[in-house]
Amino acid sequence: DDIEVVVHPQSIIHSLVEFSDGSVIAQLGWPDMRLPIQYALSWPQRWSPPVPALDLVMVAGMTFEKPDMNRFACLAYAIEAGRAGGIMPCVLNAANEVAVAAFLKRQIGFTEISALIRKTMDSFSNQPAVSIDQLLTVDALAREKAEVILKGGV
Repeated sequence: DDIEVVVHPQSIIHSLVEFSDGSVIAQLGWPDMRLPIQYALSWPQRWSPPVPALDLVMVAGMTFEKPDMNRFACLAYAIEAGRAGGIMPCVLNAANEVAVAAFLKRQIGFTEISALIRKTMDSFSNQPAVSIDQLLTVDALAREKAEVILKGGV
């Protein structure tokens, strides 16, 4: 509930953090994953960028809108899983990884990703997450269930 999601169609702002005094700090960059990946690989160092510097004049304008939860069903499922807590975030993540892998292999269409995640989540009853071993087991079970659903099973 402490996370607010907004859609930024230009994809220049990648994250915003609001502090207790109301000030906001943003991380901006071109819509290109090379820089975030480089940062993840080079941290705590800062390497020369693999992309041109951000030119705010070229950006010209930035807009923001509330997400349409029907259009962004996976976002709605992530919020639901986060609020539910317990094992549901683990189930959602496992189902998402199976669904995205199936999409990349052209086994399902893009719009089928959310359906596979929903069906997998619906096949589990939530329970408290008590240990990493339990979550590893849930992850494996959720992946198995998603694969069964992917193959047309129930």
